[in-house]
Amino acid sequence: MKDVRDFESWDYTQIPLGGVSIEAGNSDDYETGGWRSIRPVWDKDNCTNCMLCWVSCPDSSILVKDQEMTGIDYQHCKGCGICAEECRFEALKMIPENEAEAE
Repeated sequence: MKDVRDFESWDYTQIPLGGVSIEAGNSDDYETGGWRSIRPVWDKDNCTNCMLCWVSCPDSSILVKDQEMTGIDYQHCKGCGICAEECRFEALKMIPENEAEAE
Protein backbone atom coordinates (compact mmCIF):
# COMPACT_ATOMS: atom_id res chain seq x y z
CA MET A 1 0.00 0.00 0.00
CA LYS A 2 1.21 3.50 -0.79
CA ASP A 3 2.08 5.93 1.96
CA VAL A 4 -1.06 7.98 2.72
CA ARG A 5 1.02 11.15 2.94
CA ASP A 6 1.73 10.84 -0.81
CA PHE A 7 -1.96 10.90 -1.79
CA GLU A 8 -1.51 13.90 -4.08
CA SER A 9 0.56 11.74 -6.44
CA TRP A 10 -2.07 8.94 -6.62
CA ASP A 11 -4.35 8.42 -9.59
CA TYR A 12 -7.98 7.49 -8.94
CA THR A 13 -7.29 3.73 -9.15
CA GLN A 14 -4.98 3.94 -6.12
CA ILE A 15 -7.52 5.44 -3.72
CA PRO A 16 -8.21 2.89 -0.96
CA LEU A 17 -11.73 1.55 -0.41
CA GLY A 18 -13.80 4.14 1.38
CA GLY A 19 -11.97 6.96 -0.38
CA VAL A 20 -13.57 9.28 -2.89
CA SER A 21 -13.11 8.65 -6.59
CA ILE A 22 -12.03 11.65 -8.61
CA GLU A 23 -13.28 10.22 -11.89
CA ALA A 24 -15.48 12.81 -13.59
CA GLY A 25 -19.16 12.31 -14.33
CA ASN A 26 -22.22 14.42 -15.01
CA SER A 27 -25.88 14.52 -14.07
CA ASP A 28 -26.88 12.78 -17.31
CA ASP A 29 -25.24 9.64 -15.93
CA TYR A 30 -27.28 9.59 -12.71
CA GLU A 31 -31.00 9.93 -11.99
CA THR A 32 -30.96 12.20 -8.96
CA GLY A 33 -34.61 13.29 -8.81
CA GLY A 34 -35.22 11.01 -5.83
CA TRP A 35 -33.30 13.47 -3.65
CA ARG A 36 -36.05 16.05 -3.99
CA SER A 37 -38.41 17.07 -1.18
CA ILE A 38 -39.94 19.95 -3.17
CA ARG A 39 -40.42 20.22 -6.90
CA PRO A 40 -40.96 22.97 -9.43
CA VAL A 41 -44.35 23.01 -11.14
CA TRP A 42 -44.59 24.82 -14.47
CA ASP A 43 -47.56 27.02 -15.45
CA LYS A 44 -47.37 27.13 -19.24
CA ASP A 45 -49.88 30.00 -19.44
CA ASN A 46 -47.64 32.32 -17.39
CA CYS A 47 -44.43 31.31 -19.15
CA THR A 48 -42.94 33.86 -21.57
CA ASN A 49 -40.03 31.59 -22.62
CA CYS A 50 -37.49 34.11 -21.36
CA MET A 51 -35.23 31.13 -20.50
CA LEU A 52 -34.01 32.57 -17.17
CA CYS A 53 -34.93 29.24 -15.58
CA TRP A 54 -33.04 27.27 -18.22
CA VAL A 55 -29.91 29.39 -17.88
CA SER A 56 -30.00 29.16 -14.08
CA CYS A 57 -30.76 25.45 -13.62
CA PRO A 58 -27.61 23.69 -12.32
CA ASP A 59 -28.92 20.28 -13.44
CA SER A 60 -30.09 21.08 -16.99
CA SER A 61 -33.57 19.96 -15.93
CA ILE A 62 -35.50 22.60 -17.88
CA LEU A 63 -36.62 20.98 -21.12
CA VAL A 64 -36.55 23.19 -24.22
CA LYS A 65 -37.45 22.58 -27.86
CA ASP A 66 -37.37 25.18 -30.62
CA GLN A 67 -36.45 27.91 -28.11
CA GLU A 68 -39.53 27.23 -25.96
CA MET A 69 -39.81 25.55 -22.59
CA THR A 70 -41.58 22.20 -22.85
CA GLY A 71 -41.38 20.94 -19.28
CA ILE A 72 -39.13 19.76 -16.47
CA ASP A 73 -36.93 16.66 -16.33
CA TYR A 74 -37.94 15.33 -12.91
CA GLN A 75 -35.50 12.41 -13.14
CA HIS A 76 -32.61 14.86 -12.77
CA CYS A 77 -34.19 17.84 -10.94
CA LYS A 78 -33.03 17.95 -7.32
CA GLY A 79 -35.60 20.56 -6.25
CA CYS A 80 -33.15 23.36 -5.47
CA GLY A 81 -35.71 26.03 -6.43
CA ILE A 82 -33.32 28.22 -8.39
CA CYS A 83 -35.58 28.09 -11.46
CA ALA A 84 -38.62 29.30 -9.50
CA GLU A 85 -36.55 31.99 -7.79
CA GLU A 86 -35.33 33.32 -11.14
CA CYS A 87 -38.75 33.22 -12.84
CA ARG A 88 -40.10 36.76 -13.10
CA PHE A 89 -43.53 35.69 -14.40
CA GLU A 90 -44.71 33.20 -11.74
CA ALA A 91 -44.55 30.39 -14.28
CA LEU A 92 -42.67 28.16 -11.83
CA LYS A 93 -43.61 27.52 -8.23
CA MET A 94 -42.19 25.07 -5.73
CA ILE A 95 -44.52 22.61 -3.99
CA PRO A 96 -43.81 19.75 -1.56
CA GLU A 97 -43.09 16.48 -3.34
CA ASN A 98 -45.91 14.63 -1.54
CA GLU A 99 -48.45 17.20 -2.81
CA ALA A 100 -47.16 16.80 -6.36
CA GLU A 101 -47.49 13.03 -6.15
CA ALA A 102 -51.10 13.40 -4.93
CA GLU A 103 -52.09 15.51 -7.96
